[in-house]
Amino acid sequence: MERGTLRQWLRETDDTRLAELWAAADATRHAHVGDAVHLRGLVEFSNYCARECHYCGLRASHADIERYRMSADEILACAQAAVRFGYGTVVLQSGEDYGTSARWLEDVVRRIKAESPLAVTLSVGERRPEELAAWRAAGADRYLLRFETSNPQLFAAIHPGHGGRLSDRIALLRTLRALGYEVGSGVMVGIPGQSWDDLVHDLETFQGLDLDMIGIGPYLPHPQTPLGREGPQRIAAPEEQVPNSELMTYKMVALTRLMCPEANIPSTTALATVNRERGRELGLQRGANIVMPNLTPPLYRCKYEIYPEKACLHESAEQCHGCLLGRIRALGRPVGTGRGDSPNRRRRVEPPAAVSALPCAHPSRSESDAK
Repeated sequence: MERGTLRQWLRETDDTRLAELWAAADATRHAHVGDAVHLRGLVEFSNYCARECHYCGLRASHADIERYRMSADEILACAQAAVRFGYGTVVLQSGEDYGTSARWLEDVVRRIKAESPLAVTLSVGERRPEELAAWRAAGADRYLLRFETSNPQLFAAIHPGHGGRLSDRIALLRTLRALGYEVGSGVMVGIPGQSWDDLVHDLETFQGLDLDMIGIGPYLPHPQTPLGREGPQRIAAPEEQVPNSELMTYKMVALTRLMCPEANIPSTTALATVNRERGRELGLQRGANIVMPNLTPPLYRCKYEIYPEKACLHESAEQCHGCLLGRIRALGRPVGTGRGDSPNRRRRVEPPAAVSALPCAHPSRSESDAK
């Protein structure tokens, strides 16, 4: 899709035209990844974080937060619940917590793989290549690392470096691909200073990275952070500033589906937070095919506050499971079975005759420009 066309869709406000976008995204989702909605059981196993991201409630200097780390046995109990519920994947997520050693997490992954049929997804931040390789060798299947914005200046403005090093998440995503992970990333929509052209470049970067999973949510700063307390320090021109709205998030989900038809795209918790009645459902009707029910015990769940008033904070895993099953079935969509690997991933690793879906097209941008 041409850049001008993408920009036009992002700025579209006419409901009739937007209905055409939603229908095209939904039809593309049906054709390339099917109707099944796959469930990924989320375990937020630690809220410690070494980073100082200017919007996130887990940031290291946030003193008014009770920190926790789940034990290996507690995580295994969540994985066993995922098996009982019929999920194909467990997602182990934390802040960038160096208090949980690479060896400890390696052992947890090995236990899950030995005791269950689950795919294991890790989402633990920017870690060293040797750690990523060890977790892959232990059996981890997927890794999620959102680059948040493809504009390097905007990224640096809200993500301070750590330990004397600057972040290069695009390079790290390529490392993950080389290690054999199924790779997921994504962005926030409406970051202060984010322009329409930034979002267009985000969409092109999704293609250039050939991502297997792409998560998109609205920018939601925690009130006990620099951006939450002081407001934005970086402002785009009024006519260029992207709103952090629910509607803008749906537009990005739909355009992502059209540009990367074989990727798995979640209808995120952030969408359920900004629209508790229909946020997840609308995401699923506008290109998404994944939801992530929370398996984290309620004792810990309320402490994993990356932004305030997250959806499903006080539900048990059983309640969250039952609620999501009902919502999915009300849409007339089946619940997925098995691991739910991305067709995009299968296209890369299986012989060409084994898959029939079309690949996610790559943009004609240079490698350096994609950064």
